[in-house]
Amino acid sequence: MATSPCSSSGVSSSSSSGLGADAGLEIRTRSVEQTLVPLVSQITTLINHKDKPKRSDKTLQAIQRVGQAVNLAVGRFVTVGEAIANENHELKEEMSVACIEARRAGETIAQLTDVASLDHPESDSHITIFTDKTGVVKAARLLLSSVTKVLVLADRIVIKQIITSRNKVLATMDQLEKVSSFQEFVQIFSQFGNEMVEFAHLTGDRQNDLKDEKKKARMAASRAVLEKCTMMLLTASKTCLRHPDCESARINKDGVFHRMRLALEQVIEIVTDSRPNGENEMAPISIYSGIKEFKNKVEGLRENLYFLSKENLSTMLEVILEHTEDFTDSAYTSHEHREHILELSKQAKMELEQLVSVWMQAQNQKTKDLMEDLEVAILKTCQCMNDLKREVHSAATSLAADLLKYHTDHMVLKALKITGVEGNLEAVAEYTCKLSEQKEQLVEMCRLLRHVSGTEPLEITCIHAEDTFQVTGPQIISAAETLALHPSSKIAKENLEVFCEAWESQLSDMSLLLREINDVFEGRRGEKRVYLSLPRPGKHNANLKALKPVKLDTEEQAKIAKLGLELHLLTSDVDSETEKWEDQENEIVQHGQGMSSMAYSMYLFTRGEGLLKTTQDLFHQAEIFATEGTKLASALHALSDQVHDDKPLLLLEAEKLISMCKQLQITAKASAQGKSATFTKVDACILKTRNVMTLLCQLLPLCCKLLRKARNGCLKPAPPWKDDRIRTATNARTPERRVDTLGIKSLENHVTNMTFLESK
Repeated sequence: MATSPCSSSGVSSSSSSGLGADAGLEIRTRSVEQTLVPLVSQITTLINHKDKPKRSDKTLQAIQRVGQAVNLAVGRFVTVGEAIANENHELKEEMSVACIEARRAGETIAQLTDVASLDHPESDSHITIFTDKTGVVKAARLLLSSVTKVLVLADRIVIKQIITSRNKVLATMDQLEKVSSFQEFVQIFSQFGNEMVEFAHLTGDRQNDLKDEKKKARMAASRAVLEKCTMMLLTASKTCLRHPDCESARINKDGVFHRMRLALEQVIEIVTDSRPNGENEMAPISIYSGIKEFKNKVEGLRENLYFLSKENLSTMLEVILEHTEDFTDSAYTSHEHREHILELSKQAKMELEQLVSVWMQAQNQKTKDLMEDLEVAILKTCQCMNDLKREVHSAATSLAADLLKYHTDHMVLKALKITGVEGNLEAVAEYTCKLSEQKEQLVEMCRLLRHVSGTEPLEITCIHAEDTFQVTGPQIISAAETLALHPSSKIAKENLEVFCEAWESQLSDMSLLLREINDVFEGRRGEKRVYLSLPRPGKHNANLKALKPVKLDTEEQAKIAKLGLELHLLTSDVDSETEKWEDQENEIVQHGQGMSSMAYSMYLFTRGEGLLKTTQDLFHQAEIFATEGTKLASALHALSDQVHDDKPLLLLEAEKLISMCKQLQITAKASAQGKSATFTKVDACILKTRNVMTLLCQLLPLCCKLLRKARNGCLKPAPPWKDDRIRTATNARTPERRVDTLGIKSLENHVTNMTFLESK
């Protein structure tokens, strides 16, 4: 597979001013996109200035200031780009060319806007923005194109880091697979744990930076696989070392290694936007997406009777009805649902026939009666499709609810553990057959849920769940067979426990997924993002002893329920505030939404639900939440540099936020031994998270108000560039540190300082 980062990100855009960058470049990350916004604003100010016969000195000075600010900013930006080039020789030539182009374009813009000292700036004797508007547009295009190239090249370094990290993980996995002694395994696994942590951080940042929600969901699924498989790899490998001649133990271990390699490969496919052997990714087709597209086409007939053919519409309906066969052919669909789906399918064909008949007549003769008949046919066809959509949703979700309730006691898993310890091979064989039946039921459930999931990210989550059940079932069976062959083996017993926990965890996740699917269907916001941090702490200690997972018992959940409910209400308030913002890509909004999502997952933990399974998961989530809050505080500081009003208040609130987040981090990292101390720590983390969310509810409307004022021309001039930032970057001590300091974040910081000056 090609793992070149060369096509990972870029830009393909244009504006009303006629500005555009390279058509061959496409932006795929939020950081690159958001970095370009201030620069585009600055240049658009110049291009769109009003051509008036008489210009005041104030206007001329404003134009000159903007031109100089752009040139100065580009100069600083290019300095950082050149430093990156010196640190990465394979990109040096491309980066240098882009930097030269950017510097040249910035200088041209400065020359053309040097008008404040001229008596007659519009005179032909002086080439200025007034006499050579084409020259300004040309320079602006070159500047945007070259700056974007620099950003894209810097982004390649991030991708290169991920690929390098993946390669290190793969190399260490190869060593782990071949070890023959426990001592050697302990040493290599310790190294492997550190490498997985590094890979988790890099891919986590990339996941949150991706613009494409579908890719983000695929990345989350792959990282979830790596998280669970890391612990499986540990116990499966130890079992194989303890019982080297056991065939089922070898099969069990090989399955884990294979799945991890596939997940690592998929991460690189997403990051590099490439597929093996140049294959195109086949998008999963669901009944929901088919019905949505079909209805859009039908309703489009109101505006245009000729934009598609009747054959196209008939083909679309045929595809939808073919997919309903997944329900009618399923052994798990109730007789009542099956009959209703078949009736609605038949009705849909009849409604389409009637629609086509009226539509063809309306094409020949647009009478009032015919157009009214067409409207009725459109409404009846769409209503029929809505009824079909509701019926398949009911069939899928009722099946899922019944199966999840039926399997909630995990009786088959418990029986496998007991019969395995007893060494009862015959009983183990009996229960493995039952587990295989259960697996088939759950796989079918996932396939049907995918059809009604409502969004692409949830579709991908359903596909991931289906794959997890398909793979984990046979792994549990091989682990149970190993234990039955070696009933006194503690490591074989531990290994089976790990695989059973993965199965139970996936069943628990399905309950949350089902709730989200129902939320989307009912029009509620059902796409709360859950931040996965992989691997979880405590699972990769050198002594191979994982922290014992601790869950809240029923009494503890009751004690903390009120605090959890308060946290839930605050997440709703924050979501409500962020939805009021016109610019949903604003950094403050992004951090606010991220914190709300994490707080929501912590609320679910207080109910014994969601993806945070243990207290250790909660503490780690609290640390990430606090880190996100600190990033928000940095964004508030940046905003305070641009506004006149309320700056002291904004800075005060930002410092308060930093202090609260530090306290939360200290609490989350503090040691807690024993049940009582652990619960006290949980209570403190939830309480401090609630306090941060309360402050966030106050901050969001304040920032929104300040930004509205900013749009009306209340921004201050751009602050001066900080030379020490560049010196820090170029004098970093280690290659890792240099890559971090000279990566895309440095460029982002420099361009962000090109603030939008008021256009007079």
